[in-house]
Amino acid sequence: VQLQASGGGLVQAGGSLRLSCVASGLTFSRQTIAWFRQAPGKEREFVAAIRWNGNTYYADSVKGRFTISRDNSKNTVYLLMNSLRPEDTAVYYCSADPSIILSSLRVSHSYEYWGQGTQVTVSS
Repeated sequence: VQLQASGGGLVQAGGSLRLSCVASGLTFSRQTIAWFRQAPGKEREFVAAIRWNGNTYYADSVKGRFTISRDNSKNTVYLLMNSLRPEDTAVYYCSADPSIILSSLRVSHSYEYWGQGTQVTVSS
């Protein structure tokens, strides 16, 4: 199983980025896919998730600014990030799990598969 995250970069506050997570080696349509992020010196935190049925979930800190979506024909999940803030600076990781329950959706250790991360830096 491989999860390949990409799309990170350096952007000014107020700008936008779109992250992609391409998966292989698993039944993509059955997976819950989530994005987590980790800033230096901080714990990994939940950002957004999308379930097999298309239902989406967001951290309060990104609700209304970020949008998660999936394209099962491309085995890809996207995270569109608008109105970026310096506090969004972190390494962003995508993760996947075929059997995660709703109550565990925001818990990083509940996910079986992880990508390598992509750096997002937002300058003020």
